[in-house]
Amino acid sequence: MLITIIAVIVVLGGLIFFHELGHFLMARVLGMGVSTFSLGFGPKILKHKWGKTEYAISLVPLGGYVALVGESDAADLPPGFSMSESFAMRPAWQRLLVIAAGPIANILLAWLLCWALAFGWGTPVLQPVIGDTMPDSPAARAGLVPGDRINAIDGIHIESWQAMSEAIGASDGRPLRLEVIRPEKGDDGKTGHESIVNLTITAEKSTRKTIFGEDETAWLIGVRAGNAISNRPEGFWAAASAGARQTWGMVVLTWQSFVKLAQRVVPLDQVGGPIMIAQMVGEQAHQGLAGLLALTALISINLGILNLLPVPVLDGGQIVFCLYEMIFRRPVPVKAQEYATRIGLVLLVGLMVLATFNDVWRLVK
Repeated sequence: MLITIIAVIVVLGGLIFFHELGHFLMARVLGMGVSTFSLGFGPKILKHKWGKTEYAISLVPLGGYVALVGESDAADLPPGFSMSESFAMRPAWQRLLVIAAGPIANILLAWLLCWALAFGWGTPVLQPVIGDTMPDSPAARAGLVPGDRINAIDGIHIESWQAMSEAIGASDGRPLRLEVIRPEKGDDGKTGHESIVNLTITAEKSTRKTIFGEDETAWLIGVRAGNAISNRPEGFWAAASAGARQTWGMVVLTWQSFVKLAQRVVPLDQVGGPIMIAQMVGEQAHQGLAGLLALTALISINLGILNLLPVPVLDGGQIVFCLYEMIFRRPVPVKAQEYATRIGLVLLVGLMVLATFNDVWRLVK
């Protein structure tokens, strides 16, 4: 329990800190004043003033904030700050950069974590090893059996399950020549050596489920992956590139998840909140550092994408207001902003209540 608590505090605290640091650094680069940088809300437990900014750790650890000078009222200037440092007096494009810097910082953090994972542990690769074959499938008819490793398709070496799936998907129903490495068992029943088996297989157009449970049509041979995973070593700069690809893949998947949730493809009972996050962090903390870093990267991307949603109380809603001002050369009317903010607040609170209810219900079940 102690390890779980420490891991949750470090992970969530780190994500919140990095998000607010993005806002803070961009504001300072643009010469805007920052009166307070706080981790948490409510009464301040620890605080220290450095220059014009007060840095604090507050009682309620569910978030954080950067108090920009003149953010709510251009004329509201704390002692020591000038009108030129007021957030509200800056052009819309500068305010947009400050607002967007928080979510972007979360995505940047995810990339750094994926970079560290690729460099320290290598890139995980699911090997093209057959775990099972479907009855009366092209794979079963061709003679593929569990344990077979697809070494080449039409003379092209296959290094991963993804490469194998792409080659089969691009076959368009034409026969494929497979070079298969098959483990052979000795008299004692243990694997002794391997043999090369050449097979011809023709994929069939079939329906399968996507990660979101939707049906899609593809060329398939009727196999399931085994659990053979290897880590491919990466050099420093190659790890940066691999981390960027992995980060982008998670960004796309996370965005699709939000879209599918809005389309009701993903059921609402799949939405999780702080309790589920704490459980997942605790599990990964006990399993090892690599898994914990990977989960932290995923949560960081979710936090960044969530804040980019066009809901007025989130960063994404404020970005929409700035874009409106940049396009139409005038700010969104104050009344419209107020009504939109109220609606956004209701939506956000409703989402938090739903997520907490789902978390508690999962615990009860």
